[in-house]
Amino acid sequence: MNDMQFLTWVRGTGLDIAVSIFVLGVLWRLFEIYSLGRKADLAAPRDTPGASGWHTIFRRSIPPQGMVKKSPVSYIGGYTFHIGLAIVVFLFAPHILLIKNLTGLSWPALPSQFIDLVTVVTMAAMVVVLADRINKPVKRYLSTFGDWFTWTLTFLPLLTGWLAVQHLLLPYTVMLALHILSVELLLIFLPFTKLFHAFTVFGSRWYLGKINGHKGVAV
Repeated sequence: MNDMQFLTWVRGTGLDIAVSIFVLGVLWRLFEIYSLGRKADLAAPRDTPGASGWHTIFRRSIPPQGMVKKSPVSYIGGYTFHIGLAIVVFLFAPHILLIKNLTGLSWPALPSQFIDLVTVVTMAAMVVVLADRINKPVKRYLSTFGDWFTWTLTFLPLLTGWLAVQHLLLPYTVMLALHILSVELLLIFLPFTKLFHAFTVFGSRWYLGKINGHKGVAV
């Protein structure tokens, strides 16, 4: 298989397989979660200001007071790479075109120079967060194979995409094919790893806030 055949396969059959596994995996995981059910809480609700699902989403989405100063790498690095990753994925013109081809949805893109800068900053933030996890004994002890694996799955599409755009390391055709392949691997494993929090983070926070809000507890 030559370079063009490899690129054609990952853009065609490979992408179809990855998207199919991704969609089916996400639907299955969501079905598992929302079909669990929960017994009705018969206790009388307590009306406490700020104790609700929506308040919890907001509170859990910003750093607790004093924690940025106490653990700057975790919070600043974490917010930087999450926001940067969202910008690169959803506001880069070729990515928007792919989404349009798959779903019919489209929106304006940001300038490629800005996306390039955001990509570099995002990769740097991920490396800093990784180094902090390795260098801190407690974080290193609590980390599992899944943590290292999901970091790699997330980092490789950024790295290979940036190298492809910059025409570095390998011929453009090969690097583009590797970039698409890394994205496909991310799609395949996302529903079955910790990366699935992308679909559950706000729902779980709302549910936690709702349950505790019923008891009059703000979390």
